[in-house]
Amino acid sequence: MSDFRRLNDNIYVSQQLELADIEAARALGVGLIVNNRPDGEEPSAPQGDAIEAASAAAGINYLAIPVGHSGFSEPQVDAMIAAMEQAEGPILAYCRSGTRSTLLWALASAKQGESPDTIARSAAQAGYDIGPVRAMVDMLSQR
Repeated sequence: MSDFRRLNDNIYVSQQLELADIEAARALGVGLIVNNRPDGEEPSAPQGDAIEAASAAAGINYLAIPVGHSGFSEPQVDAMIAAMEQAEGPILAYCRSGTRSTLLWALASAKQGESPDTIARSAAQAGYDIGPVRAMVDMLSQR
């Protein structure tokens, strides 16, 4: 069973989901699952199509915003902002460990004007460090 970690009232992050985790997400009221893991990154893990099908069966929307090892791009940040603005209910974003999902949320939140210190505190309370993108968070929050 995955460890869903709350970043704020509207978003949870998690390590790689298993199909059984979809029911736990539904029980939390999750309205959208965001997959931040590229298909094929770990062939033995459930791939996006399997998670999408299980999500649909549970009445949960699904969106893929894959983040590979090359890092984050503005279209990915904008896609996460759109997801955050349009989701009906909380979001559960996942990747291998939850780190990429947290960092993408941090960038999107900063671009929406959230305080970098608030973002960093929320991430830390969930067990994540935004240090790798802190300079970008600071920059985006001032736009």
